[in-house]
Parts: sequence; C-alpha cells; structure tokens
Amino acid sequence: MIEDTLRDMRRRCRLAMNGIVSTSMRHRGIAYKINFGLTIQQIKDLAGNYIPDKDLAERLWKEDTRELKILATLLYPPSAFDKGKANEWIKGISNQEVREQVSINLFQNLPYASELVEEWSSNTEEEIRTTAYWLLARLFIAKKITSFSVDQVPYIWEDVIAENMFLRNAALLALRHLGRQSEHVAKSILEKIESYKDDRNLIKKEAYDSLAFEFEYYFEP
Repeated sequence: MIEDTLRDMRRRCRLAMNGIVSTSMRHRGIAYKINFGLTIQQIKDLAGNYIPDKDLAERLWKEDTRELKILATLLYPPSAFDKGKANEWIKGISNQEVREQVSINLFQNLPYASELVEEWSSNTEEEIRTTAYWLLARLFIAKKITSFSVDQVPYIWEDVIAENMFLRNAALLALRHLGRQSEHVAKSILEKIESYKDDRNLIKKEAYDSLAFEFEYYFEP
C-alpha cells in the first residue's frame, strides 16, 4: 500500500517537474539525490491528495527526494509524533530548506515544541542548535509562545558570531524575536553584545548593528 502511494507521488511529481528550478537550487548548494523542482505550494497541494499517516510519513522521510521529504513533514500526524521521533528526525535534516519546512509544518505544532528548543539549543552539535533557534523564531512568529528566556538558550552568544553562516543567522533571528518580547529584554540583549558595536570583526559588528536597528524600529514611539 505504501509503495503504491510512493509510486503515485513520484508520478505526480514528474508531471509537475520544473527542471529550471531544480537546477537553480542545485547551483545554490541545496542538494538532494532527486529534486523535481516543485514549489512549496505545489507540494502542499500534492499533500492534499493523501491522508496523513505515520507509517507513510516515516517512509517518506527516509527518501532523499526533495518533494517526498517535505511531504513527510506535511503528512505526519502531530499527535503521533513523540519526543523520541523528534530527536531522531532532527538528525536527518540535510539542509536549510528541510530545516525550515519541518519546523513550519511539524515541529512548531507539537505541544512540547518549546521543550525541544530548550533541549536542542543546549546540544553540542551546531546543526541541532541551528534548528533549535529556527524553531524558536517560528514559535514566536506563529504565536505558539509569548515568552521565552534568553537564559534558556545558553550558546546563543557564541553562535550569533559563529563562522557557520546558517548557525549565525538562526541565532540572530532567534535574538530578534526574543528581544521583541519587551524593551527591557531588547536592552539586555544589546548590553550583552555592546562590545561588538565598534569591533573590527565585521561579523560581530553586523550582529550588534542588526539587532540595534531591529529593536529601534520595533519599539519606536
């Protein structure tokens, strides 16, 4: 049954294939074994043809086909997705697109999502912390949480100036949303990195300038 569904999904993907988009993504470093080049909206529309199912989603997640992996995030029932599975899936995130889609379509809808953020942000693996920060930002954007302490993400001060661009950008995004909680929090964040304000290191200076601009704009009278 699952194999029949997989064949049907692949057939639909081939019919909608966009080689130009697929090639463009490959040139930008977004690599998959197979990429049909469907838009995210097309993938969401495709998901509407199938009933959410745990076993099907787990099978899809193992595929190194872009559209099938994203379909897994759309078709896994959140009520059947436990912490153990979340800790398993986070290790299977192969690139930033998958990180974004699994956070938006699945992780942010889990009742224990904020607990995952706290646990993952304390992990020693950079890729896992990157997902934690991105998920934290999504929880604020989707209004799944209204408060979260900067103290709950202990590595963020190092990560916001990390050499790893994806880690650095995710940490910066998380700090933007943490600071939006209140002017007091925003001020405490800027005070923490005030030494970066006139630093010759462009990464440090950019981190300070970006957050200072963000909070000035967000809290302007």
